[in-house]
Amino acid sequence: MIFHEHYTGINEKHGPTEVTEARKSLDKILEWQGDGIVEIKIGSSVVELTQGDITQQDTEAIVNAANRTLLGGGGVDGAIHRAAGPELLAECRTLGGCDTGDAVVTRGYRLKAKYVIHTVGPVYRGPDPSTERLLESAYRRSLEVALAKEIRSVAFPAISTGAYGYPLGEAASVALHTVVDFLQAHPEIKLVRFVLFDQRALEAFEKAPEGLIPAGS
Repeated sequence: MIFHEHYTGINEKHGPTEVTEARKSLDKILEWQGDGIVEIKIGSSVVELTQGDITQQDTEAIVNAANRTLLGGGGVDGAIHRAAGPELLAECRTLGGCDTGDAVVTRGYRLKAKYVIHTVGPVYRGPDPSTERLLESAYRRSLEVALAKEIRSVAFPAISTGAYGYPLGEAASVALHTVVDFLQAHPEIKLVRFVLFDQRALEAFEKAPEGLIPAGS
């Protein structure tokens, strides 16, 4: 399905009635493509949602949901290190770690992607605006690093939704709002792809655009 309009995030001025009307409007412009990919068009850029293996993506960069040491771990982190080979760990050892909400970039080595952008998401310990801000920062800083490297296509996992425990629905909303806002300001990045591990994660991200309202609505 494709969003055919330009989107902005909901903010405090939108009440429940306006949100309901926006969702009705979204239902009218969604179109299923039948290829398992959801596309959200943001001006000249595209956000894709798909289920798959992030280590197999052919975007210029993939994003690693890393820990603060950058020395590998479980889940997406471990899978990316295994696929990239030991050279990735060797380069990561030179970086001195990464703070939560920040991002750094390395080469991709044996991956299809030329670069790996490593970001550290927050551990979820219950609803907290500071935790949400850190998750927003992880996505935003990853895109800022991509922009600085003149990277035009990036694939993300669902940051912090594994061992770090961030609820999928909340994380999906934060992810999409942050990425859409960034692409509106920085159309140089042409493709952001969310590569979701399973059907449950994909469905959570497919529902999240209900929280985006067409500009002018």
